[in-house]
Amino acid sequence: MTTSNAVSYLFVPGNRPERFDKACAAGADVVIIDLEDAVPPAEKEAARATVAQWLHADKPVALRINSADSAWFKSDLALCAHAGVAAVVLPKAATVEDIAIVVAAGAKAVLPLIESAVGFVHAAELAGAPRVERLLFGSIDFCVDLGIEGDDRELDYFRSQLVLASRLAGIAAPVDGVTTAIDDAVVLHQETLRGKRFGFGGKLCIIPNNWQPCMRPISPLQKNCIGLTKYWMRLPRPMVQQSPLTARWWIDL
Repeated sequence: MTTSNAVSYLFVPGNRPERFDKACAAGADVVIIDLEDAVPPAEKEAARATVAQWLHADKPVALRINSADSAWFKSDLALCAHAGVAAVVLPKAATVEDIAIVVAAGAKAVLPLIESAVGFVHAAELAGAPRVERLLFGSIDFCVDLGIEGDDRELDYFRSQLVLASRLAGIAAPVDGVTTAIDDAVVLHQETLRGKRFGFGGKLCIIPNNWQPCMRPISPLQKNCIGLTKYWMRLPRPMVQQSPLTARWWIDL
């Protein structure tokens, strides 16, 4: 399974190395080790060193580095060429020049995260940039940037345009954003199927480590949603944390 045909993408905080192997064993198609929102500023350097030590070619993962306008971007670039990094997730993607920097650093594939007005306006250019495999929709931060309240019909236009930009660029269908209603199996089911109807090919996930979705289904996104629903309904209300940097959420594994 490559990042271009994956259905489920599971985030794991880069400052929690005890969770890396658990995340890889959870059943998601792609694990994204997160050096950005999930890691407080004071822990950035230590997290990067820990991730560098853990990475191995035998267990390739995607790596979300810090954004190009951050103080940690240049140092994060050192990990892009690592044999254990199958793809680099570029947060707050805005320009093809930023993608070129990541590619020059040795990234095998780039997954631009569209989470701002600027990124959205340049989505077509980003989708057509060298080594970009597919676009990711950071719907939560996107709403914050534009002052949008709601993640339903309010984002219909934006979702459609990301699907269109991907198709015209000849890359894989985009990946929809996370569902924050983490203890509501019905909402999770509805939002996953909504993404499928709009033409999305996958979904960003923040889920407990005992989630084991059904993979290789006849209808990938729908079957993945059904697997998510079954496992979530068996779980107690999970502990939720909110990132100190943005409105993005994640769950303790």
